[in-house]
Amino acid sequence: MIDVEVIDDPAAAVVALGPVRARLLAELAEPGSASSLAARLGIPRQKLNYHLRALEAHGLVEEVDSRRHGGITEHVFQATAASYVVSPAALGAAATDPARSDRLSARYLIALAARVVREVGQLARGADQAGKRLPTLAIDTEVGFRSPAEQSAFAEELAAAVTALASRYHDDAGRRHRLVAVVHPVPKEPT
Repeated sequence: MIDVEVIDDPAAAVVALGPVRARLLAELAEPGSASSLAARLGIPRQKLNYHLRALEAHGLVEEVDSRRHGGITEHVFQATAASYVVSPAALGAAATDPARSDRLSARYLIALAARVVREVGQLARGADQAGKRLPTLAIDTEVGFRSPAEQSAFAEELAAAVTALASRYHDDAGRRHRLVAVVHPVPKEPT
C-alpha cells in the first residue's frame, strides 16, 4: 500500500467520491472482508460487496487474501493507498489552469496547487511503473509576521533569494524542474 494515490481517471473519481465508497476506502487502510465491514458499518454484506467490486474495478482496492469457510469463500480487500487525492486532470478541459488566473489572486495559488497535484501525480505513477524514485523536494514551514510591512519585506527577500539560487544553478541544457513557492495564511482550526 502506498501512502497517497492521485486519482486522475474521471470514472474512478466518481466511484471514490460516493459517501459509502469513500468510507470503505478509509476503513480499508487495514484489510477487511465484506462480512467484517458490514458489521462495523451497519450496511448489508451484499450491498458492501457491490461497492467493493466497484472500487476494485477502478483499482482503488485489491484482494489481499481469501479464506474458505465451508462452501463459502471470504474475500479480504485492502485499499491500494492510505489516502487519495483527486487530480484536476479528472475534470478534463474544465480543470483549472494557472494561465487563466490573476497571478496575485488566491485563485492563482489554488490553480498552482492543482497543477502540482496533476503533474506530480502523473510523474509519480510513471516512476512507480518504472520501478524508480521520483526526485522531489518540499519545504513546509510556518512564519508569523508582526506587521504587513514585515510580511512584504519577507516576500521581497524570499523572491530575491529564490531568483539568485535559480540563476546560479539554472542550465538551459539541464533537465527542467518546476519550483513553486507559496505563502498563505494558516487556516484557523475548526472549533
